[in-house]
Amino acid sequence: MSDQHTHAHTAPTGPTGPTSSAAADTAEAFWDERYNQSGRLWSGEPNAALVRETEGLTPGSALDLGCGEGGDAIWLARQGWRVTATDISRVALGRAAEHAAQAQVADRVDWQRHDLGTSFPAGSYDLACAQFLHSLHEMPREQILRGAAAAVAPGGTLLIVGHMGFPAWETEPHPGVDFPTPQKVLASLDLAADQWDVLVCDTHEHPLTDPDGQPSTRTNYTVKARRRTPKD
Repeated sequence: MSDQHTHAHTAPTGPTGPTSSAAADTAEAFWDERYNQSGRLWSGEPNAALVRETEGLTPGSALDLGCGEGGDAIWLARQGWRVTATDISRVALGRAAEHAAQAQVADRVDWQRHDLGTSFPAGSYDLACAQFLHSLHEMPREQILRGAAAAVAPGGTLLIVGHMGFPAWETEPHPGVDFPTPQKVLASLDLAADQWDVLVCDTHEHPLTDPDGQPSTRTNYTVKARRRTPKD
């Protein structure tokens, strides 16, 4: 895919559908195989929505779910955040750690391997983000995102960014991949109205380049909410 680095759990596809990696028996094997297909899968640049939506936030502790090769986590660390970054793929995490060392922020990122359906990073965070958390394998996505919300400290921010569908050039999209609307994502979080302020729940067009090198766009969504403090 051609997003800046649509990472970690996004279904990777080719011109005619999912790659052969889709035959892998487990999600971990699928993603390890996917990352092993090339020396670097994503650009290493932070996702535009992350940059846009964290502008003005005071750096503190951050949780990056589905960190892939670490582009977002490394960018956050460069901005002064202390980051816990997790992915299901050991290959991706090893690569991310190398990139963090090259960026001289290795001491600001804690790389953890989790299958988020069965384990979750401990602690509370000033920012919890999940970007493009989609999968060809069965994954309790709503449960994971509610876990992300539960991990947000008072005064902290929850940021969820996702796709609204496959790119326009994908002729045989996988029917099992769910692309919920931002409204559905927000409803599934079941955020208590007296504890949260919803700041963003909307779609946006993301510019990218198709496999033929032509400019294109893909519709993504952003859900952003702030957990209130006792003083609010």
